[in-house]
Amino acid sequence: MFRGILYLFVAVIFISLLRSVIGIVMKGFAAAFQGSASAPQRPSVPAGGELKKDPVCGTFISTATSIHKQVHGETYYFCSAACRDKFNG
Repeated sequence: MFRGILYLFVAVIFISLLRSVIGIVMKGFAAAFQGSASAPQRPSVPAGGELKKDPVCGTFISTATSIHKQVHGETYYFCSAACRDKFNG
């Protein structure tokens, strides 16, 4: 019984170490090939801005990246065009 548990423990440790080594090797290959291939770049998103609550879904969204709409002189901030379209202001 004890021997079986010991074998299981050793197998788990071995598999964990093997996964770590493979992950390191794959990251090295990715870094080596990343310079030669043109990978698509993510668009830059402003990180700043005050947080406002979306009145439709309740998500907090940065004013710098939000979709906004003015109704009767008041500005509302939305996380998506779908939430903006659902809004009944």
